[in-house]
Amino acid sequence: MQSTDVKKIAVKTSIVTIIVNFLLSAFKLVAGILGNSLAMISDAIHSASDVFSTLIVIIGVKIAAKAPDKNHPFGHERFECVAAIILAVVLCGTGVFIGYSGVSNIVTGAYKQFEAPTYLALAAAIVSIVVKEGMFWYTIRAAKKCNSGALKADAWHHRSDALSSVGSLIGIVGAMFGVLILDSIASIVICLLILKAAVDIFIDAVRKMTDQACDEKTENEIRTFILSCEGVKGLDSLMTRLFGNRVYVIAEISCESDLPLHDAHDIAERVHTGIEQNFPLVKHVTVHVNPYGSQPEEQAEQDGAQEQIEPQEPTVQDKQEEKEEELTR
Repeated sequence: MQSTDVKKIAVKTSIVTIIVNFLLSAFKLVAGILGNSLAMISDAIHSASDVFSTLIVIIGVKIAAKAPDKNHPFGHERFECVAAIILAVVLCGTGVFIGYSGVSNIVTGAYKQFEAPTYLALAAAIVSIVVKEGMFWYTIRAAKKCNSGALKADAWHHRSDALSSVGSLIGIVGAMFGVLILDSIASIVICLLILKAAVDIFIDAVRKMTDQACDEKTENEIRTFILSCEGVKGLDSLMTRLFGNRVYVIAEISCESDLPLHDAHDIAERVHTGIEQNFPLVKHVTVHVNPYGSQPEEQAEQDGAQEQIEPQEPTVQDKQEEKEEELTR
């Protein structure tokens, strides 16, 4: 998928997210005030803050989609990883805030002072869960379609909102039945789930920024494809590295040693073009051609080292010195 297509999908998804978050925040705020629910008012503020994270997604994806330039000849895909890291930090902060509130309420006994909310707050919590879970699946599908780490992070932000609303729902129901501590306990559990999602997103983004190899399944598929290309006698080396949401491939193939240069070049070009056409995530391929049957460089170095340590035949001078030693004895 081209960078422009990724940009279109991400921007469209993000605009839908902003609109839904704005409307949902307004609804939850009104329901929290009229329904006598502090938890729902906090949930409304949480949803409003999601607009900020979605703007980060839009900015990150737009920069990542820019064409290569003089200062960034390999492209700008890693800027999306930067956006994903920022969102992971925001998500982590959200989880810590929710968890801290739950622990604080239990330790100080503040949960005992909560007033029983009305059915309006209960309805708002249910609506929020349904809407935010729906937004999670909508965004995560778009993220998988364009392999966007930033969109994936935003999707999990929707899931964190849904989980937060679950905590609000439990707290509201508990308050209605007199079990006020349930809200705080649910907040702690939700905090742990959100923190796990934040850590996973952070690790994934860092992995894509540190030239880690792509997954083993993709490497094996690329290896199989190269060996199936006409004229390729062997695959001496295959290396891959992640660059944002794209993959770079470096391959060393073996061809018949007596091939003319232009024929060897045609084989390499077929491998190069074929990989880019059959593996959409691959951005660029470098193919080096070795003569078939030549000794690999690493093996040649080892053999050279062995030759250096092999014993040599004694010289005439060595034999003379040995005789002199025997006479002196």
